Amino acid sequence: MTGDQESTAEQTQSGGRSRRKLWWPAALAAVVALGLGVPALVSSGTPASGSSSSAPSTDSAEAGFARDMATHHQQAIDMSFIVRDRTQDQAVRTLAFDIINTQANQRGMLMGFLDQWGLTQASAAKPMAWMGHTYEAHDGSLMPGMATNADLDRLRTLSGRDAEVFYLQLMLAHHRGGMDMAQAYVDAAKNDVEKRLAQTMVNGQQAEIDLISSMLTERGAKPTP
Repeated sequence: MTGDQESTAEQTQSGGRSRRKLWWPAALAAVVALGLGVPALVSSGTPASGSSSSAPSTDSAEAGFARDMATHHQQAIDMSFIVRDRTQDQAVRTLAFDIINTQANQRGMLMGFLDQWGLTQASAAKPMAWMGHTYEAHDGSLMPGMATNADLDRLRTLSGRDAEVFYLQLMLAHHRGGMDMAQAYVDAAKNDVEKRLAQTMVNGQQAEIDLISSMLTERGAKPTP
C-alpha cells in the first residue's frame, strides 16, 4: 500500500470511528431507557406487570402523564428530524440531535412504565384528562404547545435560515407546553421514579427554552411565528 493509500485508509477509519462515537452512545441510551422499567419500578416499590392492586390504574395521573408526554415527545422528535434535513447550521442541528436523543430516551422510559404496570400505551381518555385540563385538539395539535399538521407541512418546505427560525419558534412553544405538563405531574405524582423523570424534564426543557430564545434573538426573530 502506498503512503497516499495508507493515509486515505486511516482517514476512512477515523471517520467511521467518529460516526460510531456520535451515534452509539445515543443508541445505547435508548436501549437502556427501555430496560429501566424493571429496576426503576422495583426500586420505587411499585409492582411490575400490574400484578398488584397498588400498581397505578389506567386512569391515574401516572398512566395519563406517561401516555401524553410520550405523544408530546414524539412530535418533538419528528420536528427535529425534519429540520436536520433542512439546514446545515451546526447550532440548530446540534440542538435537534440533543432533542431527538433526550426525548427518545425519556419516551422509552415512559413506555417502559406502562408496560411494567400492565397498562396499554393508549386509552380512550382525552389528552390531559388526568390533570383536569381541557384542550381543543385541532389539526394534529393534541395538547398545548404541539404544532399542527399545517405547521409540520410548512417546516418541510423551508430551508436554511427560514427553516431554523420556524423550527425554533415551534420548539419553543412545544417545550413550554411540555414543561407545564411535566410540572403538573410533579405536583400530583404518587410514583417517585416517574416524578424524578418529570422533574428532569422540567429542568432540561427550561434550559432549552433559554437556549432557544437566545438562538432566535441571534437570528433577529421573535418567539412566535
